[in-house]
Amino acid sequence: MKTLLVMRHAKSSWNHSDLTDHDRPLNNRGRGDAPRMGQLLRDEDLVPDIIITSTAKRAVSTAKYVVETSGFDGKFVRTEDFYLADPEDYIAKLQRLSPKYGVVMIVGHNPGMTDLVHILTDEPEGLTTANIAHIEIPIDDWADLTDDIESELKQIWRPREL
Repeated sequence: MKTLLVMRHAKSSWNHSDLTDHDRPLNNRGRGDAPRMGQLLRDEDLVPDIIITSTAKRAVSTAKYVVETSGFDGKFVRTEDFYLADPEDYIAKLQRLSPKYGVVMIVGHNPGMTDLVHILTDEPEGLTTANIAHIEIPIDDWADLTDDIESELKQIWRPREL
């Protein structure tokens, strides 16, 4: 059994019209929500073994806040493959992971994150900013992950509900 934590980046700022979409930072709410979600993972005993994040500034910042507050001491990977990725991009990256990783967190963007949760769990749950979907996948090796594996959505955590 593998655990996948799907996290949409925290709320970003639109106050800098001179910045590209890729370079937008977190806003005040995002800088508050992301650390809370890291603490939640620590409290739930779901600290990931590896975090893979989009290279977008808002996603990297979100992931770093999770690292700081969760007790994470695993591998931290930035990948351009997750910037505005679709579900197939996420699955392809996950399939290349070592089976040694039991709990994997990915941090990215919508609509790909919401679509991934729907494809893997058949649950029509939307992910708003800083939400984390906890998914249990009945595989022993990430190479066996496909879009038709019947996975279970265990929980979606939303900062506003904490």
